[in-house]
Amino acid sequence: MYVIGLTGGIASGKSTVARRLVEHGAVHIDADHLARVVVEPGTDALARIRATFGDEVLNADGSLNRAALGSRVFCDPASLAQLNAIVHPAVRALANELIRDAEQADPDAVVVYDVPLLVEAAVDHPFDLIVVAHADEETRTRRMVDLRGMDETDAARRIGSQASDADRLAVANVVIDTDGTLAHTLQQVDALYERVRAALDR
Repeated sequence: MYVIGLTGGIASGKSTVARRLVEHGAVHIDADHLARVVVEPGTDALARIRATFGDEVLNADGSLNRAALGSRVFCDPASLAQLNAIVHPAVRALANELIRDAEQADPDAVVVYDVPLLVEAAVDHPFDLIVVAHADEETRTRRMVDLRGMDETDAARRIGSQASDADRLAVANVVIDTDGTLAHTLQQVDALYERVRAALDR
């Protein structure tokens, strides 16, 4: 099995890279999706969030009220650290379980673990390769304005709240340059997949 850690800033083209790898047959594990799964009603993580932050962060049906929780933690670093200490280990445990499942299903599987906050959360999974989807800040801002309808100020704030390009590039084994055309991005991903398959076939 071969496990790729994939990351990139907002609007960096990371999802495009992940989709292309899946088209080649890779198994996709999405950390953002797992972060929602681990706080569903009945989970230990949700019970701990309730105990830490109170009933006001729950909806009437017992599900997590993300807006209420967000208003509590994102302007308070100590509270955010408490939340991360609950959610991040639960996500890691579930991701490890899914990776084991993929290996049992196919010992030669290529797994793409898609982690937007790989740097920020200090994800320490033993990846075979860390891939960073990278576009410069101007390109990412333009995408957020043109494709997502954000204003430039909000786009800049979102970019500024994440790890710096330098921090992400510092952990990269492979950088996929997504500043150019879609065809150029896909060519790089195709070459990456060929490299991974060659490593598995050795």
